[in-house]
Amino acid sequence: MGHKVALSFEDGVTKVIKVGDYETVMDAAYKARINIPSDCRDGACGTCKAFCDSGSFDPGDFIDDAMTEDELEKGYLLTCQAVPESDLAIQIPATSESAKTAAATFSSTIKELNRHTDTTVSFTLEVDNRDALAFLPGQYVNLKVPGTDAERSYSFSSGPEVQDASFMVRVTPQGAMSEYLRDRAAVGDSIEFTGPYGSFFLREPKRPLLLLAGGTGLAPLLSILEKLAENPPSTAVHLIYGLTREADIVGLDWLRAYEAKLPGFTWDYIASEPGTSAPHTGYVTQIIEPKHLNDGDVDIYLCGPPPMVNAVSRWLDTEGIQPANFYFERFAPKEATGGDAETGAPAPAEKIEAEGDTMSRGEAVSSLETGRLDFRKEDSFAQLDARMGLELAVSELLLGRLSGEQLRQFRRLAEATTASVAGGSITDPEEFARTNEEFHEYLFMVCDNPMLLESYRRLDVHAQMAAAFESGTPIFERVTQDHLDIVDAFERGDKDRLRAVIAEHAHDAKDTMAGAIDAKTAL
Repeated sequence: MGHKVALSFEDGVTKVIKVGDYETVMDAAYKARINIPSDCRDGACGTCKAFCDSGSFDPGDFIDDAMTEDELEKGYLLTCQAVPESDLAIQIPATSESAKTAAATFSSTIKELNRHTDTTVSFTLEVDNRDALAFLPGQYVNLKVPGTDAERSYSFSSGPEVQDASFMVRVTPQGAMSEYLRDRAAVGDSIEFTGPYGSFFLREPKRPLLLLAGGTGLAPLLSILEKLAENPPSTAVHLIYGLTREADIVGLDWLRAYEAKLPGFTWDYIASEPGTSAPHTGYVTQIIEPKHLNDGDVDIYLCGPPPMVNAVSRWLDTEGIQPANFYFERFAPKEATGGDAETGAPAPAEKIEAEGDTMSRGEAVSSLETGRLDFRKEDSFAQLDARMGLELAVSELLLGRLSGEQLRQFRRLAEATTASVAGGSITDPEEFARTNEEFHEYLFMVCDNPMLLESYRRLDVHAQMAAAFESGTPIFERVTQDHLDIVDAFERGDKDRLRAVIAEHAHDAKDTMAGAIDAKTAL
């Protein structure tokens, strides 16, 4: 029978493969013509190590040089050895391009078209080659607007196993897709789309779920409900639907239908404009009850416009609530789609060419943002403190013992970090995270103390920086000079200066991470 495994690549592309019983993830990927990173295929090199975001698996055989038991406990696996025991979601540390795969293009025909109100339209597509369209509930595709060169990003409102693909669209003045759906669309029209994309999708339910929707952000949550109804979880599922006006209240019958199909499902809705037929007036946070949060042991899925996503994030922070997982999909602001207040759109070719490497592949795919808020400032501070402690220890061991060539290499690594920082901000976040990690790891690499090296590699500082930093993120001005000063202290054998710089560096790094995390959650 086998299981479905979602391979999420760094550029926003997610491919879903079917893995047979007793088959490794890597073998199934190769059958699907997806060349995920590999080398030995024997659990000995670690090249294929990836993070399992959801699901359970048999890790197979491996040695410590490839993956440690501690990494396994954190959720890492070797794709050449891991055999799924359930559906899995795996983060592959590579781009889809490097894996020689890409989002597919599909042709389809409008099968149903429902103009619910002046503000909301839903439509269903009959997809050619439907068996080749594998997606996860919550993901989106880029639809080409018929008769134009424009593309818009919309999440499936139908489940992955449903034969036809359905979508729910907010109609706005001058919107490219809005004008088409309002004025010209008809059953029988042809529509092309590419995908699927996005990291906003249902993970294996292990705890109560709180689903929050803003307007047509209900669409991906309907897809999630459909998937849950196929195999109802034992935990509670509560959905809160936030709207603005009476005309926006669409889809209540769909939600009522899930009351019968999904045991333990409850829902409520609220409108911000007074005088509507909604049972509550205000915003979604006003009707979140303690039981929906389960003392923080809850997975939250949130889809809506930026103000709503930001407001919920700030509310959780103010209330001191840290959910087990917080996944979000944030609609694009108008300026990201040329004044077109629709869900999202791929970046124009001219923008990609002009911004070059400063734009990630995910940003080029769509201005719609999906992601996961999964660590707090306190988590980052603890990691930086732990790194400082380890660096003080390894410095004690190595001071006065580095060879001339080792010191020269240490300086080259310090100098490399200067290329991606200018004017007190990070110009290339990926490059900075990489070169910064290489600099800080170097002493542990040459210290000939496996326990210190292993302790350092257990830290999540690099991953947290990669998640928090963006182009333009402010960083403390002495960051790269500190790296050079550490090398200087080693060259002079100045123990006091070395310890002082390491401590000051950790203190200022906390301020940088705090600002980056605040900026990320306030977008």
